Amino acid sequence: MAANTAALAWRAAGAKVRALPSLRGAQPSSIFSKRPLVCRQWAVRYASDTANTAAASEAATETVKQAPKKAGRGSRRIVLGTSLALTLLVGYVYGTDTRASIHRYGVVPLIRLLYPDAEDAHHIGVDILKTLYKYGLHPRERGNPDGDGVLATEVFGYTISNPIAISAGLDKHAEIPDPLFDLGPAIVEVGATTPLPQEGNPRPRVFRVPSQKAMINRYGFNSKGADHMAAILEQRVRDFAYAHGFGVHEQAVERVLNGEANVPPGSLNAGKLLAVQVGKNKATPDSDIEAIKQDYVYCVDRLAKYADILVVNVSSPNTPGLRDLQAVAPLTAILEAVVGAAKSVDRTSKPFVMVKVSPDEDSEEQITGICEAVWNSGVDGVIMGNTTNRRPEPLTLPPTEQATLTETGGYSGPQLFDRMVALVARYRGELDARAEGEQEKKQRKVIFASGGITSGAQAQAALQAGASVAMMYTGVVYGGVGTVTRVKQEMKECK
Repeated sequence: MAANTAALAWRAAGAKVRALPSLRGAQPSSIFSKRPLVCRQWAVRYASDTANTAAASEAATETVKQAPKKAGRGSRRIVLGTSLALTLLVGYVYGTDTRASIHRYGVVPLIRLLYPDAEDAHHIGVDILKTLYKYGLHPRERGNPDGDGVLATEVFGYTISNPIAISAGLDKHAEIPDPLFDLGPAIVEVGATTPLPQEGNPRPRVFRVPSQKAMINRYGFNSKGADHMAAILEQRVRDFAYAHGFGVHEQAVERVLNGEANVPPGSLNAGKLLAVQVGKNKATPDSDIEAIKQDYVYCVDRLAKYADILVVNVSSPNTPGLRDLQAVAPLTAILEAVVGAAKSVDRTSKPFVMVKVSPDEDSEEQITGICEAVWNSGVDGVIMGNTTNRRPEPLTLPPTEQATLTETGGYSGPQLFDRMVALVARYRGELDARAEGEQEKKQRKVIFASGGITSGAQAQAALQAGASVAMMYTGVVYGGVGTVTRVKQEMKECK
């Protein structure tokens, strides 16, 4: 019994012992069964890294290949940008130089083509100059051509840089005196202005005669009024005072006007003068001399402090009855009133007074009477010349220009030159003959010559006839913004 029990126990123990190796083998088997999964994950990750590395390598290779192309594009951009900048710079320097021929042979014909109406062309020219000046893009003389002093001359005790002036009419409302000064003249005349605003004559009222480089106008003193012009000129002085450190208060304006800036109070430019032309309103009765005097005095009271020269216009052919004022009695009365008002202006230096006379009043009696009024009234000088009611000798012209010559208005152009020079000589002789005593000889009356001047030789001829200054208007219209520079250079070559 015991033996059987022992045998059974021995068998059971042997079975357990035999089972152990299988259990041991089973555990490693389960562990090893997980290794292939880890290996597979590592293999996938390794393959992915390899692919990424390959892609990065290819991208780097492509970048290296593209680098020269991008560098080339960058270089091209630099070259193009530099070329554009240089082109703009050269264009700016050339286009803003009054010596550039494009102003005469390109801009002027283009404006005439785009604006068949001469008055429209006038307005657009003023607007363009005003805008360009605002941004510093306006034409100007370069290299200080007046710096050598060859053309310097004395007028009213001032030494001015040259004897060339731009006549009234180009800047009727004193909108662009500074851009005009930058074109090279020593004197700019603005106006004419009237006491009250007036429209002038109906349009059309300005006509071209291109083959003769001439014009006919019947503006009729279109004006925004003396108060409007005074406000513009006052603001100009304020801007100058602020820019030169005088401040923005009323005393700053007074300091500039009283000479503390060491420049003429009108032009605000050393060696240059500003003239302001005044006239009467069309509605003022021609027979009422007192009312006419008040018209001129009103303008003087508003504008004298901003002017170096005041010009009394009694010779426009486009205001009915105006030329009748050139008779001795009315002219003397008007000029005495203007001189009195000019001397009472609240400014250290007083503006000088000139009278603008007609080339059509050319009889001995008329010239003698005007010169008598000039001396008796104390006026400082005469501007000899204005537009004329006369027409040039018969010419062979295109039909349209023949029709233009029949238009009412004042004619201006090169055809006026010979008669103007002859009249300057006559006025010079008559004015000098009336000087009596040493004091009068020291105060020799000044003459400005206006009419038909288009070249340096003509300007020089006007000076030799007895004028101190040669004025230009129509010549600038046809010659462009470089006209004054060209004329001055031709004058130097004549010397």
